[in-house]
Amino acid sequence: MLRCAVFGPKAVKTGLTIAHRSHSRTYREFCYVYPVISRRSHGLSIGINLNPNKACNFHCVYCQVDRATPPRVSMLVLSTLERELREMVELVQSGTLASEYPFNTVLDMATRINDIALSGDGEPTTVRQFRDVVEIVTRVKRETGLQETKVVLITDCAGLDRTDVQAGLRLLDDDNGEVWAKLDAGTEQYFKQVNRTAIAFSRILKNLALTARPRPIVVQSLFVRLHGEPPPVTEIEAYCERLNEIIQGGGKIKLIQVYTVVRKPLESWVDPLSERELEAIAARIHRNTQVPVETFAGGKA
Repeated sequence: MLRCAVFGPKAVKTGLTIAHRSHSRTYREFCYVYPVISRRSHGLSIGINLNPNKACNFHCVYCQVDRATPPRVSMLVLSTLERELREMVELVQSGTLASEYPFNTVLDMATRINDIALSGDGEPTTVRQFRDVVEIVTRVKRETGLQETKVVLITDCAGLDRTDVQAGLRLLDDDNGEVWAKLDAGTEQYFKQVNRTAIAFSRILKNLALTARPRPIVVQSLFVRLHGEPPPVTEIEAYCERLNEIIQGGGKIKLIQVYTVVRKPLESWVDPLSERELEAIAARIHRNTQVPVETFAGGKA
């Protein structure tokens, strides 16, 4: 099953384009919590930036985080995070957020929280208080009437084998949470070229399999042009092989999100794929894995 992101009439698309490209991880004086209209969440997502210090174990070619500029905040304070999350929920539920730009361009989306995402300017599983963060988020959800709102961990998979992260994942499981796990390559060589990390590709694959066995996961894959060239067909075929190895090992993949950049990366030689290119990749992935695939083009929001 292929699912293309469809967002309705032209006027609505215009508002979505504005909202999707306004993706700042800062809001007012908040240190950690920020609202965005997310393509992959299909609406309003409350982000929690667990890495305001911009620490990350990847240095992806398509990253938009300016790591040359000193961060406003250098450490994670749990009490502040909880206060900000409660305030943000109130701003949404009261309609205040929907009156602000760019959220007033998509009023039908700006008053309903689709998910709370553990994400930000780095890899969230590097945070030592990860389990405590999950406990805070799930508690705030219950106390503010958001029992049905999903908590999503957006991760590059490198830290999923850590003991405290595993404890946090079990809390997410109890709260109907979800793991959105990055996989942008099928071979070690392309992985190093795109994600630019010292972490071995084998560890990423091992952690993907480890995480997908006890729970269904979503795989997120971002494909771009590098120096004008799209991903080679052989790389996409290898990527499909890696996914099938996870599935054959008992892993459960409920959805693959195939997308490209919608905002300009810091690297000038990285560009989005066209919608046609993205759909061709998605079709190949679905044909080879039989997993549902959803696409998000960069040329249109």
